[in-house]
Amino acid sequence: MRNKILNASLAFATCSLAAAVSQVAMAQVDEASNASAGLEEVVVTARKRTENLQDVGLSVSAMTGSEIEATFARDIKDLAFISPNLIIDDTSQGPGGNAAMYIRGIGVADVEKNFEPAVGVQIDGLFIGANSGALLRSIDLASVEVLRGPQGTLFGRNTIGGTINIDRTRPTGELGGKVRAGYGNFGHYWLDGVVNFGITDNLALKLSGAKNDLSDGYFDNVSTGEDEGMIDYESYGINLLWNATENLEIEYTYTDEETVQDTPPLVNMAQPDTLFCGAFDLCAESVSVPSSGDRYNTNRKIFEPLGVDRDPGSLALYSTDTLEEVDPPATFNAETHIFDVRWSITDALQMDYIYGTFETEETIVSNWTAEPVVLFGTDRPAEYKQESHELRFTYDDGGRLKLVAGGYHWDSSYDIRLRSWVTFIVPGTIFYTPQDTRQTTDSQALFFEGDYALSDRLTLTLGGRYTKDEKVSRQRGNLSTGPDDPSADWSEFTPKVGARYQIDDDKMLYATWAQGYRSGGFNGRVDSQDSARIPYDPEFVDNYELGFKTEWMDGTLRLNGALFYMDYEDKQEEIGLPSEGSTGQRISVFNAATATMQGVELEMQALINENLTLRGNIGYLDSEYDDFTFFNGFEEVDNSGFDFRRAPDFTGSMSATYAWEIGDGEASIRGSYRYLGEHFIEQSNRLELKNDDQHFVDLSANYSINGLVLSVFGRNLTEEDGWAHGLNVSGLWAYASARAPRTYGAEVTYNFGAN
Repeated sequence: MRNKILNASLAFATCSLAAAVSQVAMAQVDEASNASAGLEEVVVTARKRTENLQDVGLSVSAMTGSEIEATFARDIKDLAFISPNLIIDDTSQGPGGNAAMYIRGIGVADVEKNFEPAVGVQIDGLFIGANSGALLRSIDLASVEVLRGPQGTLFGRNTIGGTINIDRTRPTGELGGKVRAGYGNFGHYWLDGVVNFGITDNLALKLSGAKNDLSDGYFDNVSTGEDEGMIDYESYGINLLWNATENLEIEYTYTDEETVQDTPPLVNMAQPDTLFCGAFDLCAESVSVPSSGDRYNTNRKIFEPLGVDRDPGSLALYSTDTLEEVDPPATFNAETHIFDVRWSITDALQMDYIYGTFETEETIVSNWTAEPVVLFGTDRPAEYKQESHELRFTYDDGGRLKLVAGGYHWDSSYDIRLRSWVTFIVPGTIFYTPQDTRQTTDSQALFFEGDYALSDRLTLTLGGRYTKDEKVSRQRGNLSTGPDDPSADWSEFTPKVGARYQIDDDKMLYATWAQGYRSGGFNGRVDSQDSARIPYDPEFVDNYELGFKTEWMDGTLRLNGALFYMDYEDKQEEIGLPSEGSTGQRISVFNAATATMQGVELEMQALINENLTLRGNIGYLDSEYDDFTFFNGFEEVDNSGFDFRRAPDFTGSMSATYAWEIGDGEASIRGSYRYLGEHFIEQSNRLELKNDDQHFVDLSANYSINGLVLSVFGRNLTEEDGWAHGLNVSGLWAYASARAPRTYGAEVTYNFGAN
C-alpha cells in the first residue's frame, strides 16, 4: 500500500508540476516571446523521412545535439531519462557493453547473440542486430530519438518494444571542429575530437577520435586488494561526403572501436535455498547485501584450467589441480562501414540506398561464481558479422499522398567457441565442456508506409512489411547436431493503420494500430539433441495507441502524451532449468507466455523565459502475464502471477537548465532528477534481484566564451546503488552487477572554425 501511495503521489506531483509550468509559462509568455520565437523545432526521421516531431503520429522522444552535450552522457544508457518507460543498462555479462534495453517492459538482457534484440538500435541508418556494442559511444551526435511501441513496418523485425534511432553529424566541408578533454573520479579521463574540412568544393571530410579510460574502475576487489572494473576505450572514424551533382549525395562512414577492460565485476547473491549457498557455504549476507558485504566490493578471482586440451571434442574430466589463477583482459573490437546514397530523382521523388556492415570480435574469461573459488567458469571468444542493404523511395509532391516504400536484405553470422569448467559436481574434478556454436541468419523484406490527406485536417496512414527469415544452427563439441544442421524459416506480415487529426496549427490527435514481431531461432546453450535442434517461434506484439501532440503559449510550452494497450502473443522467455549435462544447468527459450501491457505517457518542454528551460516526462505501465506456463523437465510450472522484469509501474524525469550572460560569455546550470519505480531485473522474480524505488540526481555547471567551454558535473549524486543486471542460475546460485555509483569530474571543450 505504501508503494502505491508513493507512486500515486509521484504521478500527482508530476502532473501538478506540468500544470504549474503551464501557469508560469502563461504568466511569462510575453517575456519569453520577446526573447525567443519559442522552443527549438525538433526534426526527426522516425518514419524514414524528415518531419517535425509535432507532426508525427506516434510516440517519439527526441534530443538535439546541443541537448545531448549538456548531459555529459558517455553512452546512450546515460540518455535513458529522455523517454518515459525506458530502461537501459549494461548487463556486465560480456565486454564492450552488453545492452539491456527495455521499452514499455519489452526487451532482452542476454549476452548470447543467438537471441535477437527486442528493441532496435539504428545508427546513421544502419540497424545494429546485436546487444553487444549497442551502448553507442560518440561525441558528435546530431540527434537521438526513442520510438516507443513496435516499429514493424519501417524498421522491421526485432523492434517489438521500439527503436532507438541515432544520427551523427555530417561533414560540413568547412574547416572547424571541437576538442574535448576531462578528468573525473575513479581515475577516469577522456580526450576526443572532431575536425571537418573540405578536400574539394564537392568533397567534405570529417575525422574523429576518442580515448576514454576508466583506469581504476568503480569496484574494490576484497580478495586481491586491487581496484576492479577498468575500461579503456579507443575509437577513430572517417566520414566522407561527396556532392556528386546537385541532386546526388554519396556518404561513406568508417568507425573502428577497441575496448580493453577487466572482466566485468559481479557479486554473489546466492540465498540459502540455492546449491552454492547450502552445500558450499557461498552465501550472500542478505537479500540486499552480497557475500562481499557491499555492492561495490567484489570477491572474485578468475581461474582457468591450464595445460589441458582446450579442444577435446567432447566432455573431458581433469583434476582441479590444473586450475591456475589468471587475470586476462576482456576485449571487444568493432568495425562499422556505412555507404549511403541519396538521390533526388525529381522534386517529388527521393531514392536512398544504405549498405552497411558491423563486425565484432570479443574475448573474455569469467568466474561466474563471483567468489575466490571457481565452481563455474567460462572462456567465451566470439565473432559476429552482419551485412545489410536497404533501398528506399520517398514520394512527396506536396499533395495529398506521401509514401515511403522499399526493400531490405540482411545476412548475419555468429560464432562462439564456448569452454565451460564446472567443479561442483564431483570434488576434485573439473567437468570441462567444449561447445562450438554457429548461427547464420538470412532475411529479406518489402515494406511501405503512406499518408493520405482526406482533408486539410484528417490524414490516414497505412503501412505493411512482409519479411522472410531463415536461420541455420550448428552445434559442435560436447553436443553435436550432426551433419544435417537444423534450419528453420518464418514468413510474417506486420501491418500498421493510423489516423491523425489536426485540430489547429499547434494541436494534433492521433490513433494507431501497429504490429511487430521478434524473430524465432535456436538455443545457443544446449544440453540435449532436442534443445539443439528444436527451434522456438517468433513472438508478436499488437499496439493500440491514442495520443496527442500540442504546443501552447506561442510555442513556449510543448505537451505530448499517449495512452496505449499492447497485446503480447507467443512471448519468448529465457528460462533457467536444471540439467543432467556437465554444467548442471541450461537456459533455454520457450514460447511460454501471453501478456498484456497498458499505460500512459506524458512529456513536457517549457521555455519559461529567455534564461530558463524545463523538460520532463512521466510514464505509467501496467504489465501482467495472462498465461506463463512451461515444463521444467519434471513438472508443469505456472509463473502467470510473476511481474515483468525491468517494467516499473512508474518512471519519470525532470530537468531544468538556467543560462545567463556573464561578461562576454555565457554561464549555465543544469539539474536533473530521474525516478525508477521498484522492479525485478530477472525473470524468476527473486527478491535478491529486485530494485527498490530509485532516485537519480545530476548537476552540472558551464561557462562558455569564444568557443571555449569550462564544465563541472556530477552524476548519480544521491548514490543510488541499484542492480544493473542479475541472474538466478537454475537454482544453483545467483549473481548480480551494480549500476554506476556517484561520479563527478571537470571538462574542457574547445570549438573552432565553422562547427
